[in-house]
Amino acid sequence: MEELFDQTEEYNNMLNKGISLSGNDKYFFIHGRFADLAKNMPADKKINDILDFGCGMGDGTFLMNHYFPDAEITGTDTSIEAIKYAENKNSNNGTIHYLEIKNFKFKDKFDLCFVNGVFHHIPENKRADAIKIIYDSLKIGGYLALFENNPFNPGTKWVMSRIPFDRDAITLVPNETRRLILSAGFKIKIKPRFLFYFPKALKFLRPLEKYLINLPLGAQYYFIAEK
Repeated sequence: MEELFDQTEEYNNMLNKGISLSGNDKYFFIHGRFADLAKNMPADKKINDILDFGCGMGDGTFLMNHYFPDAEITGTDTSIEAIKYAENKNSNNGTIHYLEIKNFKFKDKFDLCFVNGVFHHIPENKRADAIKIIYDSLKIGGYLALFENNPFNPGTKWVMSRIPFDRDAITLVPNETRRLILSAGFKIKIKPRFLFYFPKALKFLRPLEKYLINLPLGAQYYFIAEK
């Protein structure tokens, strides 16, 4: 995965080829995740510092700034080339910063950690270490928003099979993700919300999605948990 991220344009091409089956581009999904998350964060929770864990090439980090405009945002990833790409893309935004995960030393700093589609790329025997890094980086009372691809959704499995860097990924069913979050010491605040049911060809049905958030068939799901 890291080697593929180091080929940033090729990575983008592979991603676009896979998600084109939905009729949408990656920004549709990025906006969808942030819009739902922003609506479901506690209204009285002040978000000053955000960690984008596994930020890749910074597409999400940049748009996160729109939904949390008062926050300083730090993106981290294993790929040097992805970090360089993100830094160049977002170089004019002084509230966004990037660093490689090997240089990540923060403790008790962040109010919110956003993680999207990262843990299915982490070897199963290293996932506990990764979520411990996240837990330690958050302030007491800080929040984790962990998004994962839903293996119960046939479309998700089909899309992932078309993307070389996702083809061999080991997806997590919601109960696995829940156990992983709890194992680090987090408290679950919002049980999984399921998103992205209908492709663009059926977008007239999307108003129904707000009634389907508890039905475990959306293309992605996420938990909100508190340290």
